[in-house]
Amino acid sequence: MQQGQGYLTTGDGVRLFFQQIGSGPKPVVIPNGFHMIDDFQCLSEDRTLIVYDLRNRGWSDHVSDPSKLTRGIHNDVDDLETVRRHFGISQVDLIGHSYLGLMVILYAMKYPACVNRVVQIGPMQPHAGKQYPAHLTCADGTLAEVFSKLGELQKERESTDPVEFCKKFWDILRVIYVSSPADADKINWGRCELVNERNMMRYWNESVFPSIKELKFEDVSKAQAPVLTIHGMKDRSAPYGGGREWAMMLPDARLLSVAKAGHAPWVEAPELVFGSIQEFLGGRWPEAAEKVMSMDL
Repeated sequence: MQQGQGYLTTGDGVRLFFQQIGSGPKPVVIPNGFHMIDDFQCLSEDRTLIVYDLRNRGWSDHVSDPSKLTRGIHNDVDDLETVRRHFGISQVDLIGHSYLGLMVILYAMKYPACVNRVVQIGPMQPHAGKQYPAHLTCADGTLAEVFSKLGELQKERESTDPVEFCKKFWDILRVIYVSSPADADKINWGRCELVNERNMMRYWNESVFPSIKELKFEDVSKAQAPVLTIHGMKDRSAPYGGGREWAMMLPDARLLSVAKAGHAPWVEAPELVFGSIQEFLGGRWPEAAEKVMSMDL
C-alpha cells in the first residue's frame, strides 16, 4: 500500500493538507475524512483514497482573512474541484459524511460531468431546520443528557487548558454518534492537538452553517450521478428523515438504512456498510439499498 501526503493550493491561496492511501486505478475522494481514514483503508485495495482537510480545518492553513471564509460551504464545493483538478481525475467517486454528505451533492450539481458516483453517510438534511416526525429522528434522553453535560463543561473553558478542554468536550460528545454506548470509545474525531480543530465551532457557527441555511435545492436534478445514501436509523446528529428525503429528491439515489446505528454506521455495522460501498463503487446497487417513494417507513 502506497501512502503520500502534502499540500495543494486553492485559487485564493489557501493550502489544503491531503493524504493519499493506496495506488489503485480508481480514485475516491473523502473530504474532511481524517476521522474516517483508519476504518476506510479497507477500500484502498484496488483504489486510491484521497483524504483532505477543508480550509481552516485540520492541518490545512488557518485562514485569518474573513473574505476567504464567508462563502462557507460554497468554498468547500470549489475547493473540492481544486482537489479533483490537482490529482487529474476526470470523473471522481466521492464519499461525504455528515454535512459533507450535503456538500458533495452541491458539488455534483455544480460539476455534474466531473462526478462518477457519490456515497452519502449520515448526511445533513437538505433543508436546515426542518422538523421530521419522531420516528424519523432520534431526539432521545441521551441527547438531552449530553447537551446538559456540555453546558456544565462550558463553565470550565476559561480555566482549562484548551487541549484538555477539547478532550473533555469530545469525551462527552462522542456518545451521541453511536446507538450503543459501548461503541462510544471508537469515536476519536477530536484531533485536539490541532488549533484549527479546537476552533472549529466558531468557524462553523460564523461561516459554514449560515451558508447552509440559505440553500434552496430548487434544481437538484442537475446532480445526475448515482447516489448511495447510508443512514443510521438511530442517528442523533443528522436525522434519519433527512436521509430518506435525499433518496427521494435526488434523480438517481437509493437508501441503505442501518437499523441499529447512529451517525457513524460503519462503526456499528462495518460489514454491511463497507460491503455496500464496495458493491456500489463497483457499479452495482447493494441488495439492501431501496428506492424511497415516500417518507413513511
